[in-house]
Amino acid sequence: MIAIINYNAGNITSVARALQNIGQEFIITDDIKKLDAASHVIFPGVGAAGEAMAYLREKKIDLWLKNYIKTGKPLLGICLGTQIILDYSEENDTKCIGLVAGSTKRFPDKLTSGGQALKIPHMGWNSVTFHHSHPVFQNISPDAEFYFVHSYYPAPSDDSAVLGITDYGINFCSVLAVNNLVAMQFHPEKSGRPGLQILRNFCAWGGNA
Repeated sequence: MIAIINYNAGNITSVARALQNIGQEFIITDDIKKLDAASHVIFPGVGAAGEAMAYLREKKIDLWLKNYIKTGKPLLGICLGTQIILDYSEENDTKCIGLVAGSTKRFPDKLTSGGQALKIPHMGWNSVTFHHSHPVFQNISPDAEFYFVHSYYPAPSDDSAVLGITDYGINFCSVLAVNNLVAMQFHPEKSGRPGLQILRNFCAWGGNA
């Protein structure tokens, strides 16, 4: 069973619809006992780091995630659920969960590309350059584009955690992977066929890269 963590961070409905689209059974919950029973866990989210971490600490889901990752079962982070698995976020000056060493940083104020100013948040379709293959990204075309909406991005301390990068004025980590954890800054549930393929791959993944 796939579990989607519910921590009042938005966008859960879109993830649920995507799983329905691929015929995958799931539950949406913040109940630790129900999360324990899951074979795979999706940690999505749209919102502010400070508010999200307050809810996770209240429900003790931050501690649960630290224990879950040690089980070897697969964990998928999406957007805010990617940003707050690091140690710290510049958004709201927030101490985060710390599943991966590093911090979440805000885009510089004056981003440009080809002499043109870029808007923040980064919003729309963009590509990902992958450093190496990974089971969660099997059968994804190198030309595929994914949907982004964010002003902050993950910056792992160890480059080996960076699976994919995206160019938006700067090159930033858009996909990170460590053991049984894969997390992406873009929204697979809003990224059409490539996004649905990523979700299919995740649901079939055993947790080994």
